[in-house]
Amino acid sequence: MKLHITFIFFCLMVSCSKISDVKTIRLAHGLNMDHPVHKAMVFMDEELKKKSKGALRVEIYPNQQLGSERQCLELLQIGSLGMTKVSAAVMENFSPDMKVFGLPFLFRDREHTFKTLDGPIGKELLDGGKKYWLKGLGYYDAGSRSFYTKKESVLVPENLEGLKIRVMESITAMKMIRTMGGSPTPISAGELYTALQQGVVDGAENNPPTFYLSRHYEVCKYFSLDEHTTIPDVLIMSTHLWDQLSSEEQGWLQSAVDASINYQRKLWAISEEEAIEAVKKEGVIVTKPDKKIFKNTVKSIYEEYKDDKTIYDLIKRIQEIQ
Repeated sequence: MKLHITFIFFCLMVSCSKISDVKTIRLAHGLNMDHPVHKAMVFMDEELKKKSKGALRVEIYPNQQLGSERQCLELLQIGSLGMTKVSAAVMENFSPDMKVFGLPFLFRDREHTFKTLDGPIGKELLDGGKKYWLKGLGYYDAGSRSFYTKKESVLVPENLEGLKIRVMESITAMKMIRTMGGSPTPISAGELYTALQQGVVDGAENNPPTFYLSRHYEVCKYFSLDEHTTIPDVLIMSTHLWDQLSSEEQGWLQSAVDASINYQRKLWAISEEEAIEAVKKEGVIVTKPDKKIFKNTVKSIYEEYKDDKTIYDLIKRIQEIQ
């Protein structure tokens, strides 16, 4: 009954409201208010206010107030929410070509990552969600994901054997963990702390700022920086709402988004360094395993995509970017 009432509540919410002469877009996400992405969204609202002279604003709901990433995407699809931020790993369930970002060790370095995201391939993948009523507006930096565990450091893939590792709701992520010898366990971000505490899972994988801000270091004292995947966060808008905006309003919004992306990437670089130092002070053992060993272990995943022409072509195009 409770779930039914919650669903009705969500469906009754409108994605964009108008009070007097101000049009407000509702944006929901699962991160806390100290996260660089949330701060970038606040910056985006400020930029939008300036560009529209107060006519268009963004109202932000952090901390999974309106649901998980998957639930927020579903609300966008029916027009009950205006915008959300999701990991590209979750987005692959709605826009299949996004799965390419979940492939381990796809990018050589940060420069290669940003050239891909900000170039034709990135734009192409953002546009891929339109037929699912999801318009991609841009990519926030989410760094690289690494393993953190409760009992020992993950220095080689064999250390994952027998361990239940939390992953996002991503087929690609689950395949990667299985290939390395672990047991992938999808759990929403909001439930992960308790799951780690109670032993439902033995570890997880994420970037340093999220590891720190989620306080998972209180349970997991081993952080192994293998940096197996570099999966961006994607800012998504409901096409139902986007199509209701005038071309001028669309221009204001996209410009504010672009400014917030540049702002967020600067914040992210600082937050990564701060997070590593902070968790060390909390007693976390931070190690840097040999990435080549992990990379060699997951080579077979790439071979599996040879029969998927679209993804295999994307892989080759991304690898060719200089």
